[in-house]
Amino acid sequence: MSEAPWVTIIGLGEDGLNGLPPASQSALSAAEIVMGPPRHLALLGSLPCQTIEWPVPFADGIDMLLGLRGRQVVVLASGDPFWFGAGATLARHLADGEWISLPAPSTFSQVANRMGWSLEKTPCFGLHAAPLTRLRPSLAQGAKMIVLLRDGPAVEALCSYLAHETFGAATLTVFEALGGPRECVTTFKADAGVPKPFTHPVCVAVDIAGEGQAMPLASGRADEWFESDGQMTKRPVRAMTLSALAPRPFEHLWDIGGGSGSIAIEWLLSHISLRATCVEPRADRAARIKSNAERLGVDRLKTITGHAPEALKNLQDPQAVFIGGGLSHELLDWLQSNLSSGTRLVANAVTLESEALVLGAQTRLGGELLRLDLSRSEPLGPRRGWKASYPIVQWSVTL
Repeated sequence: MSEAPWVTIIGLGEDGLNGLPPASQSALSAAEIVMGPPRHLALLGSLPCQTIEWPVPFADGIDMLLGLRGRQVVVLASGDPFWFGAGATLARHLADGEWISLPAPSTFSQVANRMGWSLEKTPCFGLHAAPLTRLRPSLAQGAKMIVLLRDGPAVEALCSYLAHETFGAATLTVFEALGGPRECVTTFKADAGVPKPFTHPVCVAVDIAGEGQAMPLASGRADEWFESDGQMTKRPVRAMTLSALAPRPFEHLWDIGGGSGSIAIEWLLSHISLRATCVEPRADRAARIKSNAERLGVDRLKTITGHAPEALKNLQDPQAVFIGGGLSHELLDWLQSNLSSGTRLVANAVTLESEALVLGAQTRLGGELLRLDLSRSEPLGPRRGWKASYPIVQWSVTL
């Protein structure tokens, strides 16, 4: 049986009590304890009950809250607590029925209404504790986005990032303390320099313009997007590999022998719910994989320096596995013995030895074999001719 709600999560706007609906005001009146960041507590002024400042980092306040079980507690959050807010984090630590949420209009919806933008077509980002590079997949001429930033100085960092990516012509509309008595709205170009100091809380509406390169949406992005030492699944083969891996929402990929991380990165770019782990034996390449992932907006990629199969033993189970390097009898036997039925496996073989391995594996386990023979046109004296790459044998199977 669900317990009675003892935690009420209240979404608070910058106008404090004046903007609270009756249900939220009633919950505050009945509260024994109100927890929230100092700024939110200040917006409510003097309260008749006990108040507790939520600590930094945020996670430190969870145990403090759970220690108050049995008392009526209000937790203050910004706007809609379940849109880049504290709501989902709190709900993970509370049983069903122990909490209720009373949201206010989100900052995103308020900004969209001010700008006249269709919210369902406008990417929204909460970058309080996330890198600005999360914006990279969405940067394109004519794109619009709404970005929550951690503080005022982060506006300057955003301008610098856009200029670095050659989108310095973007127009920024900065909203400070949106909806409250301190509200201030400032519009300027990213490459024109920050016109004044900004103060928290800040939200920025960004209208992208400039000569920067938009990231393609299809798998098989140009090799130039990835820094590498040459150890990389090249664009045409990468496109075929991603097609064989067939990413689906909420799945986890193991990329074994990551090289530059291009397969795992493109897997993650397919959908925000996807997860991936790269296993790479060389420390320098593992560092490069991490750098590529952060620069291309998928810093959620997990990178492990180690050798398979030893490095795989404590990982969360995958739904798909790509073997780009380190193919061996030992690895294939371990995968067959330890992975769940239904796991998709794709291996690319370049050498005669690795080709023999996948041919033998296909005989035992079935699956599909595909031979990729690619040639590129290159200068041949005053004319042009075809230069063949090493053929690749791709084996894909569902265990």
